[in-house]
Amino acid sequence: MSLLLRSTRLLTLGTQLAKSNLVQNKQFSISLRLAQLKFTNQHEWVKVEGNVGTIGITDYAQDKLGEVVYLELPEVGAEFEQSNQFATLESVKAVSECYIPVSGKVVEVNSSLSDNPSTINSSPLDEGWLAKVELANPAEIEKLMDQSQYEEFLKSDDH
Repeated sequence: MSLLLRSTRLLTLGTQLAKSNLVQNKQFSISLRLAQLKFTNQHEWVKVEGNVGTIGITDYAQDKLGEVVYLELPEVGAEFEQSNQFATLESVKAVSECYIPVSGKVVEVNSSLSDNPSTINSSPLDEGWLAKVELANPAEIEKLMDQSQYEEFLKSDDH
């Protein structure tokens, strides 16, 4: 076998290995992110850091909703009780209300979504977050589903 052919095969093998590692690292990163989230039965998620919860909708929800074309987010300073409607998403298919997973006061909204609401579709667990709230009752987090419970919920007929 020529040196050129061996080099080409090694390069191909190296490229395949690198791609495989990138996929594995991405999957690990997604799994790690999902493990940090809590979920509602209405397909919202919350990630708590300290006394602040970042809130968004799940990948399942964005998929069912379709391309988001417009949204109404809450005002900073607004206060909500757990399970109250706090945002509205409009897609080419439907209008959907979002229900806050935890009680609290809105401390930040993702204003970049106003210009690009489809970010919710392309990155529902990262750049597509909706709002951040200061938790009024951190114990409410325990009432929410973890990743494995949410995955089981998706398999049921209740969603």
